[in-house]
Amino acid sequence: MIEIKNLDFGYKNTPVFKNINLSFKEGSIYGLLGENGVGKTTLLKIICGLQHPTTGTVTLDGFKCSDREPDMLKNIFFLPDEVQLPESSTPQRYVDELVPFYPRFAQGTFLHMMQELEVEPGRRFREMSFGQQKKSLIACALSLGTNYVLLDEPTNGLDIPSKAQLRSILSKRMDDNTTIIISTHQVKDVENLIDPIVILTHNDVLLDASVEKITSRLFFEYGGPSRPEALYSEQLPGGCMNVLVNTDGEESKVNIEALFNAVLHNPKRVKELMNE
Repeated sequence: MIEIKNLDFGYKNTPVFKNINLSFKEGSIYGLLGENGVGKTTLLKIICGLQHPTTGTVTLDGFKCSDREPDMLKNIFFLPDEVQLPESSTPQRYVDELVPFYPRFAQGTFLHMMQELEVEPGRRFREMSFGQQKKSLIACALSLGTNYVLLDEPTNGLDIPSKAQLRSILSKRMDDNTTIIISTHQVKDVENLIDPIVILTHNDVLLDASVEKITSRLFFEYGGPSRPEALYSEQLPGGCMNVLVNTDGEESKVNIEALFNAVLHNPKRVKELMNE
Protein backbone atom coordinates (compact mmCIF):
# COMPACT_ATOMS: atom_id res chain seq x y z
CA MET A 1 0.00 0.00 0.00
CA ILE A 2 1.09 3.57 -0.69
CA GLU A 3 0.55 5.84 2.30
CA ILE A 4 0.86 9.62 2.19
CA LYS A 5 0.73 11.35 5.57
CA ASN A 6 0.75 15.09 6.28
CA LEU A 7 2.54 15.82 3.00
CA ASP A 8 3.79 19.34 2.34
CA PHE A 9 5.60 20.16 -0.90
CA GLY A 10 6.35 23.24 -2.94
CA TYR A 11 8.70 24.77 -5.48
CA LYS A 12 10.61 27.68 -3.92
CA ASN A 13 7.84 30.09 -2.89
CA THR A 14 5.04 28.21 -4.65
CA PRO A 15 3.23 25.69 -2.44
CA VAL A 16 1.82 22.63 -4.20
CA PHE A 17 0.59 20.39 -1.37
CA LYS A 18 -0.36 21.35 2.15
CA ASN A 19 -0.97 18.59 4.72
CA ILE A 20 -2.14 16.04 2.14
CA ASN A 21 -3.24 12.61 3.38
CA LEU A 22 -3.98 9.79 0.93
CA SER A 23 -3.62 6.05 0.59
CA PHE A 24 -3.59 3.86 -2.51
CA LYS A 25 -4.54 0.26 -1.79
CA GLU A 26 -3.96 -2.96 -3.68
CA GLY A 27 -6.39 -4.29 -6.26
CA SER A 28 -7.58 -0.96 -7.68
CA ILE A 29 -7.09 1.32 -10.68
CA TYR A 30 -7.10 4.82 -9.23
CA GLY A 31 -8.03 7.86 -11.25
CA LEU A 32 -5.95 10.88 -10.23
CA LEU A 33 -7.74 13.94 -11.55
CA GLY A 34 -7.33 17.69 -11.28
CA GLU A 35 -6.92 20.84 -13.31
CA ASN A 36 -3.59 21.50 -15.00
CA GLY A 37 -0.95 22.65 -12.56
CA VAL A 38 -2.42 21.22 -9.34
CA GLY A 39 0.41 18.73 -8.90
CA LYS A 40 -0.78 15.39 -10.31
CA THR A 41 2.56 14.62 -11.98
CA THR A 42 4.43 15.97 -8.96
CA LEU A 43 2.56 13.56 -6.70
CA LEU A 44 3.52 10.61 -8.90
CA LYS A 45 7.16 11.73 -8.78
CA ILE A 46 7.03 11.99 -4.98
CA ILE A 47 5.64 8.46 -4.77
CA CYS A 48 8.56 7.26 -6.91
CA GLY A 49 11.06 9.18 -4.80
CA LEU A 50 12.00 11.51 -7.66
CA GLN A 51 10.82 14.48 -5.59
CA HIS A 52 11.19 14.77 -1.82
CA PRO A 53 8.49 16.03 0.57
CA THR A 54 9.14 19.24 2.43
CA THR A 55 7.47 17.66 5.45
CA GLY A 56 5.41 14.53 6.00
CA THR A 57 6.00 10.95 4.86
CA VAL A 58 5.31 8.89 1.75
CA THR A 59 5.80 5.14 2.05
CA LEU A 60 5.31 2.14 -0.22
CA ASP A 61 4.91 -1.20 1.57
CA GLY A 62 6.81 0.29 4.49
CA PHE A 63 9.68 1.71 2.41
CA LYS A 64 10.30 5.44 2.60
CA CYS A 65 9.87 6.45 -1.04
CA SER A 66 12.47 9.22 -0.97
CA ASP A 67 15.15 6.68 -0.01
CA ARG A 68 14.65 4.88 -3.37
CA GLU A 69 15.85 1.55 -2.02
CA PRO A 70 16.32 -1.17 -4.68
CA ASP A 71 13.75 -3.43 -3.02
CA MET A 72 11.18 -0.68 -3.45
CA LEU A 73 12.19 0.42 -6.93
CA LYS A 74 11.92 -3.10 -8.37
CA ASN A 75 8.24 -3.09 -7.42
CA ILE A 76 7.17 0.23 -8.95
CA PHE A 77 7.26 1.70 -12.45
CA PHE A 78 6.44 5.27 -13.43
CA LEU A 79 5.63 6.08 -17.05
CA PRO A 80 5.74 9.86 -17.65
CA ASP A 81 3.62 11.57 -20.27
CA GLU A 82 6.68 12.14 -22.47
CA VAL A 83 9.77 9.93 -22.68
CA GLN A 84 12.89 10.70 -24.69
CA LEU A 85 13.47 7.48 -26.63
CA PRO A 86 16.65 6.38 -28.42
CA GLU A 87 15.52 6.65 -32.03
CA SER A 88 17.67 3.80 -33.32
CA SER A 89 16.51 1.40 -30.61
CA THR A 90 13.44 -0.84 -30.58
CA PRO A 91 10.82 -1.67 -27.93
CA GLN A 92 12.42 -5.07 -27.40
CA ARG A 93 15.86 -3.57 -26.82
CA TYR A 94 14.36 -0.90 -24.60
CA VAL A 95 12.65 -3.42 -22.33
CA ASP A 96 15.72 -5.70 -22.36
CA GLU A 97 17.71 -2.87 -20.75
CA LEU A 98 15.16 -2.66 -17.93
CA VAL A 99 14.93 -6.39 -17.25
CA PRO A 100 17.91 -6.57 -14.82
CA PHE A 101 16.08 -4.16 -12.49
CA TYR A 102 12.71 -5.93 -12.64
CA PRO A 103 13.06 -9.63 -11.77
CA ARG A 104 9.37 -10.43 -12.41
CA PHE A 105 9.41 -9.22 -16.03
CA ALA A 106 7.43 -11.52 -18.32
CA GLN A 107 8.61 -11.63 -21.93
CA GLY A 108 5.51 -13.53 -23.01
CA THR A 109 3.26 -10.88 -21.49
CA PHE A 110 5.22 -8.13 -23.21
CA LEU A 111 4.95 -9.78 -26.63
CA HIS A 112 1.25 -10.51 -26.14
CA MET A 113 0.55 -6.89 -25.22
CA MET A 114 2.58 -5.62 -28.17
CA GLN A 115 0.52 -7.86 -30.43
CA GLU A 116 -2.75 -6.70 -28.88
CA LEU A 117 -1.65 -3.06 -29.27
CA GLU A 118 -0.58 -3.77 -32.88
CA VAL A 119 3.03 -2.66 -32.52
CA GLU A 120 6.08 -4.60 -33.77
CA PRO A 121 8.63 -5.13 -30.94
CA GLY A 122 11.55 -5.15 -33.39
CA ARG A 123 10.64 -1.93 -35.18
CA ARG A 124 12.84 1.12 -34.56
CA PHE A 125 11.31 3.97 -32.59
CA ARG A 126 12.19 6.48 -35.30
CA GLU A 127 9.95 4.54 -37.70
CA MET A 128 6.96 4.78 -35.36
CA SER A 129 4.29 7.39 -34.81
CA PHE A 130 4.04 9.01 -31.39
CA GLY A 131 1.02 6.83 -30.65
CA GLN A 132 2.91 3.64 -31.51
CA GLN A 133 5.80 4.69 -29.30
CA LYS A 134 3.36 5.38 -26.46
CA LYS A 135 1.76 1.96 -26.84
CA SER A 136 5.20 0.32 -26.76
CA LEU A 137 5.99 2.03 -23.46
CA ILE A 138 2.65 1.04 -21.97
CA ALA A 139 3.27 -2.61 -22.91
CA CYS A 140 6.67 -2.32 -21.28
CA ALA A 141 5.25 -0.78 -18.10
CA LEU A 142 2.59 -3.45 -17.72
CA SER A 143 4.88 -6.41 -18.34
CA LEU A 144 7.64 -5.63 -15.82
CA GLY A 145 5.82 -7.46 -13.06
CA THR A 146 5.66 -4.59 -10.58
CA ASN A 147 2.79 -4.34 -8.11
CA TYR A 148 2.64 -0.56 -8.60
CA VAL A 149 2.26 1.09 -12.00
CA LEU A 150 1.97 4.88 -12.27
CA LEU A 151 0.77 6.20 -15.63
CA ASP A 152 0.84 9.92 -16.42
CA GLU A 153 -1.60 10.82 -19.22
CA PRO A 154 -1.39 7.36 -20.84
CA THR A 155 -4.02 8.11 -23.50
CA ASN A 156 -2.24 11.19 -24.90
CA GLY A 157 -1.40 10.53 -28.53
CA LEU A 158 -3.64 7.47 -28.84
CA ASP A 159 -6.43 7.21 -31.38
CA ILE A 160 -9.87 5.88 -30.47
CA PRO A 161 -9.17 2.18 -31.23
CA SER A 162 -5.89 2.37 -29.29
CA LYS A 163 -7.67 3.80 -26.25
CA ALA A 164 -10.02 0.82 -26.29
CA GLN A 165 -7.01 -1.51 -26.53
CA LEU A 166 -5.42 0.24 -23.56
CA ARG A 167 -8.53 -0.20 -21.44
CA SER A 168 -8.57 -3.88 -22.35
CA ILE A 169 -4.97 -4.61 -21.36
CA LEU A 170 -5.25 -2.57 -18.15
CA SER A 171 -8.28 -4.61 -17.13
CA LYS A 172 -6.42 -7.85 -17.83
CA ARG A 173 -3.35 -6.69 -15.91
CA MET A 174 -5.28 -6.08 -12.69
CA ASP A 175 -5.26 -8.49 -9.78
CA ASP A 176 -5.58 -8.26 -6.00
CA ASN A 177 -1.88 -7.41 -5.59
CA THR A 178 -1.70 -4.64 -8.18
CA THR A 179 -2.18 -0.89 -7.78
CA ILE A 180 -2.43 1.25 -10.90
CA ILE A 181 -2.64 5.04 -10.65
CA ILE A 182 -3.71 6.88 -13.79
CA SER A 183 -3.17 10.63 -13.80
CA THR A 184 -5.25 12.16 -16.57
CA HIS A 185 -7.37 15.08 -17.69
CA GLN A 186 -8.95 12.99 -20.47
CA VAL A 187 -11.41 11.37 -18.10
CA LYS A 188 -13.73 9.94 -20.75
CA ASP A 189 -10.90 7.71 -21.96
CA VAL A 190 -10.83 5.81 -18.66
CA GLU A 191 -14.30 6.54 -17.27
CA ASN A 192 -15.38 2.91 -16.95
CA LEU A 193 -11.99 1.77 -15.67
CA ILE A 194 -10.99 3.93 -12.71
CA ASP A 195 -12.25 3.26 -9.21
CA PRO A 196 -11.59 4.89 -6.70
CA ILE A 197 -11.40 8.50 -7.88
CA VAL A 198 -9.08 11.13 -6.38
CA ILE A 199 -9.52 14.79 -7.30
CA LEU A 200 -6.79 17.27 -6.38
CA THR A 201 -6.84 21.02 -6.26
CA HIS A 202 -4.17 23.47 -5.13
CA ASN A 203 -3.11 22.45 -1.60
CA ASP A 204 -6.03 20.09 -1.04
CA VAL A 205 -7.69 16.76 -1.83
CA LEU A 206 -11.23 17.56 -2.93
CA LEU A 207 -12.36 13.95 -3.34
CA ASP A 208 -11.05 10.52 -2.43
CA ALA A 209 -13.83 7.97 -2.81
CA SER A 210 -14.94 4.78 -4.50
CA VAL A 211 -17.51 4.89 -7.27
CA GLU A 212 -19.90 3.02 -4.96
CA LYS A 213 -19.58 5.71 -2.31
CA ILE A 214 -19.93 8.51 -4.86
CA THR A 215 -23.16 7.07 -6.26
CA SER A 216 -24.53 6.53 -2.77
CA ARG A 217 -24.11 10.25 -2.06
CA LEU A 218 -24.69 11.77 -5.49
CA PHE A 219 -27.30 11.12 -8.18
CA PHE A 220 -26.43 11.63 -11.85
CA GLU A 221 -29.53 12.54 -13.84
CA TYR A 222 -29.42 12.32 -17.61
CA GLY A 223 -31.84 14.15 -19.89
CA GLY A 224 -33.89 16.04 -17.34
CA PRO A 225 -34.52 19.78 -17.07
CA SER A 226 -31.95 22.04 -15.47
CA ARG A 227 -32.45 21.89 -11.71
CA PRO A 228 -31.62 24.89 -9.49
CA GLU A 229 -30.70 22.59 -6.59
CA ALA A 230 -28.14 20.68 -8.68
CA LEU A 231 -24.50 20.76 -7.59
CA TYR A 232 -23.71 20.94 -11.29
CA SER A 233 -25.90 21.16 -14.38
CA GLU A 234 -24.88 21.07 -18.02
CA GLN A 235 -27.06 21.38 -21.10
CA LEU A 236 -26.69 18.42 -23.45
CA PRO A 237 -28.59 17.31 -26.54
CA GLY A 238 -31.88 15.91 -25.27
CA GLY A 239 -31.75 17.57 -21.85
CA CYS A 240 -29.47 18.38 -18.96
CA MET A 241 -26.85 16.43 -17.09
CA ASN A 242 -27.56 17.15 -13.42
CA VAL A 243 -25.50 16.14 -10.41
CA LEU A 244 -27.81 16.06 -7.40
CA VAL A 245 -27.62 15.06 -3.77
CA ASN A 246 -28.85 11.47 -3.64
CA THR A 247 -31.57 11.83 -1.01
CA ASP A 248 -33.54 8.72 -2.02
CA GLY A 249 -30.77 6.16 -2.42
CA GLU A 250 -31.34 5.88 -6.16
CA GLU A 251 -28.83 4.14 -8.40
CA SER A 252 -27.13 6.03 -11.23
CA LYS A 253 -24.06 5.88 -13.42
CA VAL A 254 -21.21 8.26 -12.65
CA ASN A 255 -20.36 10.84 -15.28
CA ILE A 256 -16.79 11.70 -14.31
CA GLU A 257 -16.67 15.02 -16.16
CA ALA A 258 -19.86 16.14 -14.43
CA LEU A 259 -18.54 14.82 -11.10
CA PHE A 260 -15.31 16.75 -11.59
CA ASN A 261 -17.20 19.98 -12.27
CA ALA A 262 -19.56 19.40 -9.35
CA VAL A 263 -16.58 18.97 -7.02
CA LEU A 264 -14.85 22.10 -8.32
CA HIS A 265 -18.02 24.18 -8.01
CA ASN A 266 -19.04 22.86 -4.59
CA PRO A 267 -15.94 21.49 -2.84
CA LYS A 268 -17.16 22.06 0.72
CA ARG A 269 -20.60 20.53 0.11
CA VAL A 270 -19.22 17.47 -1.67
CA LYS A 271 -16.70 16.91 1.14
CA GLU A 272 -19.51 17.06 3.67
CA LEU A 273 -21.54 14.53 1.69
CA MET A 274 -18.61 12.13 1.38
CA ASN A 275 -17.86 12.35 5.11
CA GLU A 276 -21.44 11.68 6.23
